[in-house]
Amino acid sequence: MKIKGTPSSVPEVDMTPMIDIVFQLIAFFMVITNFEQTEADERIKLPKDALAKPPEVQRKHAIVVNIGFRNGADGEADLEQPFVFMGVEELHPDQVRQQLMQEALFYKAMEVPTEEVTVEIRADARVKAGYIQELMQTCQEQDIGLTRFALKATQKSTF
Repeated sequence: MKIKGTPSSVPEVDMTPMIDIVFQLIAFFMVITNFEQTEADERIKLPKDALAKPPEVQRKHAIVVNIGFRNGADGEADLEQPFVFMGVEELHPDQVRQQLMQEALFYKAMEVPTEEVTVEIRADARVKAGYIQELMQTCQEQDIGLTRFALKATQKSTF
């Protein structure tokens, strides 16, 4: 007696739930990832330092101030006058004080003492130190009252 074998069929696996889970994991990790460079600006070339280390914990209350140079039509930086970039705004040095006052008033309205607010200064390596000192003095003025500072630099490779 001849036994007829049924052709073996490979069971089909529905991949839709697996693809859904992969997309959910991607979205989850994108949300929880610390986007440290969100305040970064391509016009700023941070100085390199062997001692530069990223902060161990993220600052709760921070004002990020980028100081760099405007790029000309040829794509090269115009090194004549540094500009301050706060968010999407490009400020002249005389406009910085007003913007810092607004930031300080915001934190005061949120009932956060200005002593707990850190001003993160991301300055281009070609900006003169005197300009950064002037900015720090402006922050410390009586009506602004910002006294905590952090300067950003990139870590120099030891290789």
